[in-house]
Amino acid sequence: MERVILHSDANCFYASVEMLYHPEYAGKPLAVGGDPEARHGIVLTANYIAKRSGVKTGMALWQAKQVCPELIFVPPRMDLYLKFSSMLREIYSEYTNQIEPYGCDEAWLDVTESFSLKGNGKMIAEEISRRVKKELGITVSVGISWNKIFAKLGSDYKKPDAITEFNKANYQDLIWKLPVSDLLYVGRSTNRTLQKYGIRTIGELARTDPSFLERQLGKMGLVIYSFANGWDDSPVSAEGYQAPIKSIGNSTTTPRDLENDQDVQIILMALAESVAARLRKHGFKCNVVSISIRDNELYHFSRQKKIQEPTDITDEIMRAVYQLFKENYHWSRPIRSLGIRADDLVMGTVPVQLDLFMNEQRREKQEKLDRAVDEIRRRFGYHSVQRAFMYQDKVLLSLDAQKSHTVHPVGYFNGR
Repeated sequence: MERVILHSDANCFYASVEMLYHPEYAGKPLAVGGDPEARHGIVLTANYIAKRSGVKTGMALWQAKQVCPELIFVPPRMDLYLKFSSMLREIYSEYTNQIEPYGCDEAWLDVTESFSLKGNGKMIAEEISRRVKKELGITVSVGISWNKIFAKLGSDYKKPDAITEFNKANYQDLIWKLPVSDLLYVGRSTNRTLQKYGIRTIGELARTDPSFLERQLGKMGLVIYSFANGWDDSPVSAEGYQAPIKSIGNSTTTPRDLENDQDVQIILMALAESVAARLRKHGFKCNVVSISIRDNELYHFSRQKKIQEPTDITDEIMRAVYQLFKENYHWSRPIRSLGIRADDLVMGTVPVQLDLFMNEQRREKQEKLDRAVDEIRRRFGYHSVQRAFMYQDKVLLSLDAQKSHTVHPVGYFNGR
């Protein structure tokens, strides 16, 4: 039997959840993200009223306010969004146990084995759509196809509250006309390369000589070539150790420009403590850390590295991001803002291979110490316990890094 894969995407997820709790904002443009009082941060998502005014995910708050002066900002509440994400998965689990999250607002479902009880793919998609709307008060767009890549294209094809089916009879007429940038894993850099050679649509990509794509893009060229032709046969992973979100990040514009390594260490430690605490709170560990740096002339770049073992330990995250900083920044100008992110998350219960060269007893002690600090701060506030070296600069110490966090679903700010 040919596989039937659904991709369900909650529309404007964060904003839709917030609208349930703010009925007074009905009919008004609303965006979730940042700290509007501190005048920094970015838009994580916006409702459709705001989007029609030009507000986009990833915009700085001040930019969003420029294009939509009447825009209402609300701060993100990840605990609430993860609760709704869990309720979405409870609904999905009544149709299949093969559910692969793609962020907290999206998931693939393999419903091939559900036909005898639940009907065909379209019937299942329609029933899920009705239940989400009735039971949770939000809407989903659902794509249906025989592979994961085209199912995701289907959920993006029509929004909001829509169902789109791409099958082997219609995919060339519908999908091949779409911009190549709509294809999963075609990022900005890959898209620029393809555009350079006149490859603008998915159909043009599908008809390109694969050896040419491999020369220009390496193995990824062959991957996206197969995707464009519908040859993706990757399975939908059963529920397990994959985290429902892909990264947790924290960034801040500092109270003053940073001028030396000590300044940077203070800020990085505050950010690392915040990110690690959120990892522990939500039961995740990270495999990758990244750092973003913006100097006082607004030049910006980011770097990332894979770490040896999944971790939620503050000191391990701090060491990794500080090493990235030392390897990539040479003080040509003072620094205006810093950010760190924990990526490629797994559930904290994931089994790991013990490493003979790591002191696991010491790591266990660090984990217990971190959790003790978490509990003290939960009861008495963030500043109730601090590391001594952070008192070397009281201006920077005044920064409450807990207020400037972002939590990212899979991909880049994928809170649509």
